[in-house]
Amino acid sequence: MPQTTFEQRIEIGQAIRDSVPRNSHSSIGNVKRDPIKLLKANSAGRVERLIPLRYGRMLASPFAFYRGSAILQAHDLATTPHTGLTVQICGDAHLMNFGGFATPERNLVFDMNDFDEAHPGPWEWDVKRLAASITVAARSLGFKSAAADKMVFNAVENYRTCMIEFSKMGSLELWYEMTTFDELLKRSKYEEGRKAIARAMDKAKGRTQKSLLPKMASKVKGKWQFREDPPALFHHAGENTLFKTKDPARRPDLQKVFYDKYFKAYLGSIRPSHRQLLENFSLQDIAFKAVGVGSVGTRCWVMLLTDLQDQPLFLQVKQASRSVLAPYVPASKSEFKNEGQRVVTGQRLMQSASDMFLGWVDGPVNRDYYFRQMRDMKVAFELETLSELMLGRYAWLCAHILARAHARGSNGLAPQISGYLGKSVQFAEALVNYANDYADQVDRDFDHFRDACRSGKLIAQSEADFGADIRAQ
Repeated sequence: MPQTTFEQRIEIGQAIRDSVPRNSHSSIGNVKRDPIKLLKANSAGRVERLIPLRYGRMLASPFAFYRGSAILQAHDLATTPHTGLTVQICGDAHLMNFGGFATPERNLVFDMNDFDEAHPGPWEWDVKRLAASITVAARSLGFKSAAADKMVFNAVENYRTCMIEFSKMGSLELWYEMTTFDELLKRSKYEEGRKAIARAMDKAKGRTQKSLLPKMASKVKGKWQFREDPPALFHHAGENTLFKTKDPARRPDLQKVFYDKYFKAYLGSIRPSHRQLLENFSLQDIAFKAVGVGSVGTRCWVMLLTDLQDQPLFLQVKQASRSVLAPYVPASKSEFKNEGQRVVTGQRLMQSASDMFLGWVDGPVNRDYYFRQMRDMKVAFELETLSELMLGRYAWLCAHILARAHARGSNGLAPQISGYLGKSVQFAEALVNYANDYADQVDRDFDHFRDACRSGKLIAQSEADFGADIRAQ
């Protein structure tokens, strides 16, 4: 097949408008489904004792619920119009899945940081997930509808203009493109923004492997051990374990088996130079850690290793389940049988720089896992602290990052997407309508979810109640 030119690809994208008009993206799709049934299905296979905590965290607000219910929007998005342009997508591109972290060269960058649902899919799905999250967040913070609409419009317009810019870049130029905090600080037009960025940079400096050690572990008989803090952190077979008696995770030799078998298998998924680096470290301890909102209950381990100078390395080993998008995208679109490899590959494609210890493994009991560093200069902007102005600027920045990630993972489709979006604001206007209507749907789903928790159809526990139950055991 002869190679198409840049101009021809632009024209291909423009032609798609005839069958999928840009204003058609205002549709929220078929939302006639049982949200409780889908949420229960999404909880299957998790640590059973932690599922009430997951629901308890989702009860905090409609935005918290939105974060934890990606499966609902995945179902709904599958029935919305799309261009047929399939790229590598995040699958869960809401506002809180962006943040700061250190590159292997120790530069602090802002980028996407959660790829549990990463999967090939229509680029529009990520943009719609982001747009709806802006409106849901703005409502949760008490901002007026007009302000939320402006935020969504500006963010989606920035996605459009950035996609045009990125589609014109050379492949290597695009690959090297990244957004550092130093750049953000230099380019910020507002004093409030500069202060927020500076605070984040200062916070990142204190979130190192070395600083984490005394906060999470203590020495017992010459060996570092995690200090338990259930449900956030506990040992698999200790007195505070939340695993059932017959759960394979309770086996006394799990730590040895995990390290001798699965850790060594993971080493085959990273660069030889990084494998050699890890040979300088020895295992001190392994514990279970409950993380996030939507991820609560999935199996997530933390490993503490130290080198000859007793300097620490914390690795997170997180279960990778099937993406919520998988049922709605043809199987041929994903080449991976290992879900951890799916997550890692998506992350490496979409991020401007990825953790050098990022890798995957076939884990015990037919579960897949991926590895990454824990905490390493990771920072997140706390949405509840942002003013109306700063939330809008933050959303605008996230759209920029998303456009770049899509362009990187588009396999040459960025010009087609750019051609489709064109110079019109039609797509942005459509997504303002989409975000409003879908935020209404989130409110309805949240009410349904809250009623299910109150009636006992779902069991939810707050952090305080969960902790009290554990202490009473």
